[in-house]
Amino acid sequence: MESPRSAARQPSARSVTAMEMPGHRLTPGPTVAQVTDLPEQTFDDATAVLRSALAGDGDAVVGTFDAVVDRSGLEGAYGVAWCLAATMVGDPPPGTAALDFPGLDEARYDARWVARFVSAYANHDEDTGEALFGAAAADGLLPECLLTLAGSTVATLRSRAD
Repeated sequence: MESPRSAARQPSARSVTAMEMPGHRLTPGPTVAQVTDLPEQTFDDATAVLRSALAGDGDAVVGTFDAVVDRSGLEGAYGVAWCLAATMVGDPPPGTAALDFPGLDEARYDARWVARFVSAYANHDEDTGEALFGAAAADGLLPECLLTLAGSTVATLRSRAD
């Protein structure tokens, strides 16, 4: 799969975390360096995923990802997933994140996938992120993984707001 950065058409400095939601205002932080080269449509799609996840509408989350795949292929969906990971993690220095998930080996596939995908983002490891994405697609479990990623992102945002 081609890297989302190499597939970028226009640089953008907009951060998904700057979006507004009813009852919430997420404080825009520094631009997340790993996602600034993604097309503007990727940020719009990530915003739509988060709005649906915040509303508890899993069907709309999956529908948004389906529309992205129809329009931009798996590369487009990967870009949206990378934006969600960026929303969760921010922009840590490379190599500083460790995967600390007690019971990870016993967790469901989608939970293990999310932990590893977010860890790949946090460690600036696109190769691992792309490999995880491809493996979930090949296993037929990508929709469940992306739905869990969206839910985890919303849970993280809500915990920050509290």
